[in-house]
Amino acid sequence: MDVRFACTQCGLCCQNLKLPLTVAETIDWLADGNAVQIICDALPSSNEPAADDHKAVYRRRRSFAAVSGAMPAQVAVILAASFVGKCPNLMADSRCGIYARRPLVCRVYPAEINPFITLEPRLKVCPPEAWAAEAPLLQRDGVLTDEAVRRDVERSRDAAARDAHVKARLCAALGIDSAAVADEGFVVYSPDRVLLLNQIGRAAAAGGEIPPRSWTFVSNRAETAASIAATGAVSSLVRDGDTRPYQYLGFKATAA
Repeated sequence: MDVRFACTQCGLCCQNLKLPLTVAETIDWLADGNAVQIICDALPSSNEPAADDHKAVYRRRRSFAAVSGAMPAQVAVILAASFVGKCPNLMADSRCGIYARRPLVCRVYPAEINPFITLEPRLKVCPPEAWAAEAPLLQRDGVLTDEAVRRDVERSRDAAARDAHVKARLCAALGIDSAAVADEGFVVYSPDRVLLLNQIGRAAAAGGEIPPRSWTFVSNRAETAASIAATGAVSSLVRDGDTRPYQYLGFKATAA
């Protein structure tokens, strides 16, 4: 199947987002005066994934080692530019005000960085004319044909792997130690912008790995919380109205 695409500069893809950033992009975004959130999920992980388990290998590459009670775990952290309404860099004419240094995720749009997510034009906010038959070929049979986009996708994946230990040091510095169960939701921290800018700069400048820290698995489903606890890990059941230092975003309805 061919996917053809030509940006119409409508600006619809630049609104109401949690936009994944690399560490370097996060520093620039914060320095520009904009907000960044820290989004965490995790999985119990006692063994290295099999080489042919490509999804697990991909996740392991962009995560860092942790412990939860008696259970080894892998924590994945996303640094996300967060804004309601228009992107702070979107100009009145819907052009990007930082186009030359825009984040990689913006450069590759509408392509997917995660290799296990299929590009579906119907799920994108772009108008129908962006997908016109005469538009340049973006993807054929699931393979990107645009070399610049393909290169930027690989740069993003490499950065995610390279940044994992920086994120581990950052979370340690900020006292962040709770994560949602992967594929069930996200735990979202919203630290002070100046504090985050200061600490991420220090984390990026430091070298090496840190010892695995203790993390808590968070779920809004009693069954999941009990199942995680049964493995020897530390779990916490989040309920509506709880006061916590983070927001829980669940993908599944709350279970009794």
